[in-house]
Amino acid sequence: MIGRRRFLTLCACAAALPQSAWSAPQEWRGQAMGADVTLRLNGASPAQARGFFAEAQRLLAHVEDQFSLHRASDLARLNQQGWLRFPDQDMLALMSLSERLHGATGGAFDPTIQPLWLTRAQGGDEGAARALTGWRGVEWSQQEIRLTRPGMALTFNGIAQGLAADRLAGAASRHGLTDILIDAGETRAMGPRDWRAGLADARGRIHRHIALRERALATSSPMGTRIGPRGGAHILAADGRPPLWDTISVSAPDAALADGLSTALCLMPAHAARKALAELPDCRIELAIPAENTPRNG
Repeated sequence: MIGRRRFLTLCACAAALPQSAWSAPQEWRGQAMGADVTLRLNGASPAQARGFFAEAQRLLAHVEDQFSLHRASDLARLNQQGWLRFPDQDMLALMSLSERLHGATGGAFDPTIQPLWLTRAQGGDEGAARALTGWRGVEWSQQEIRLTRPGMALTFNGIAQGLAADRLAGAASRHGLTDILIDAGETRAMGPRDWRAGLADARGRIHRHIALRERALATSSPMGTRIGPRGGAHILAADGRPPLWDTISVSAPDAALADGLSTALCLMPAHAARKALAELPDCRIELAIPAENTPRNG
């Protein structure tokens, strides 16, 4: 779940609005959680854009401070110490959503995969690492998060980019922005225009286009980033099973939900995916490409 890549091409559909509604578009670029971030505004005043872009920088820095595995973040401290007192509201939001996704996906979404990910990346023995996985080993409340077995560790790399997009959407609303595309590794469109999204596989081949409006989109390709001496998939199941899908794209009302669900569905047979979608209203699979030699029905 580390170093996930996205395969989307996005452009505004000019036919979505009358020409008079277009003012000079404004764009900001940055980076968060290892992903390039692009904010595209239409119809915003210079003052609105400056205020929003400044807040966007602060929000993205906060996401890094909470969830980065490569700096002294709250998540890094939790993994090192095994506990975290009085977690931030964003940390609690991801804990809550992770629990919801873990239940809806029959355990396929599991942030405790981090020890196994590190072991596979280093080419080590995975047996001991698998013993450290399992969401039931995580206890959490508003007062404390605790990892109940020494050596457990969490990663939110399969969901934190989506949270970043959602927090940016909230900031855009506070600044009175009504026509914006947020691309933070996961994509969220706000406002009256359609954005044409090209959905591609891990090799960059576009398979279809969809119109994205007032909705979020995430794509996961397990082999889009390869890890370890054998160049294995970066999206892992706790029991070591290989991914069943080459690429999964999911749209949802929120980017964090789309992000986490697209990650989990890569590991799930089709019948289990249908059951998960029944428990997560208004989520849709927009693209599903089976992995080589994998039956579509699992």
